[in-house]
Amino acid sequence: MNKLKVDKQILVASMLVEGNSIRSIERITGVNRNTVMNLGITLGEKARELSDSFMNDIKCNLLQVDEIWCFVGKKKKNLTPQEKRQNELGDQYIFVALDAETKLVPHFDIGKRTMQTTMRFLEELENRVNSKFQLTTDSFPAYAYAVESVFGKRVDYAQLHKHYAETPESEKRYSPANIIRISRKLILGEPDPKHISTSYVERQNLTMRMQMRRLTRLTNAFSKRLYSLYCAVSLHFFFYNFMRIHQSLRCSPAQEAGVCRHLWNWKDFFNTSSLKQVA
Repeated sequence: MNKLKVDKQILVASMLVEGNSIRSIERITGVNRNTVMNLGITLGEKARELSDSFMNDIKCNLLQVDEIWCFVGKKKKNLTPQEKRQNELGDQYIFVALDAETKLVPHFDIGKRTMQTTMRFLEELENRVNSKFQLTTDSFPAYAYAVESVFGKRVDYAQLHKHYAETPESEKRYSPANIIRISRKLILGEPDPKHISTSYVERQNLTMRMQMRRLTRLTNAFSKRLYSLYCAVSLHFFFYNFMRIHQSLRCSPAQEAGVCRHLWNWKDFFNTSSLKQVA
């Protein structure tokens, strides 16, 4: 079995994290699209392994949590009755936690927008953050119970609810509805009202859609398998946390948070241990 040279793997990896599609990478690099997809999965697995090893005992003051919608295979409305019973197809949500001060993303999870996924997401987040912090989420009902069950008195928790004006369906498809007012609800502890916000994590949603081709709306670049999506998101967040200079910080979020001391590059990533052979 042949193996891509490291320089070629780095080129493919760089294009993946900059939002290029599988087929465009094939056309530019000459690497078969199946090889590109296999390499993407291998890179995602490695990124997840490295992230798990670094994201421990993190100290945060202000955490924001949000979910971004996507789908796997087909949209919910197009699922057959049998497919609706499979959690890996249809609408999926990427749950993201972001430190508003360092811009670090300590954890993400993917699944249906349910209590089960919310609990799993928050339980792993609780394992990674070892300090008391202020938490802000949207008004998804599962959060109120899940946050109290998982964190208890470790958080000062508030919800932010945006009220939207009714707009025609065609406008909803291409642009967000107009916000007419915002309400804030204190749930646990004593959250500081001036820090009740989800602005930074919502801005991260744009970064994700710009830098992951499979999240681009109204295209055929969506994920066909949930595991492929999981690997792509893992690679994206490792690149974001460790390898990309944040415009306002002038360093990586991981450096700002004290998770690592230097800005990673692709040679660091590949040299940590050998990657699996890719055909």
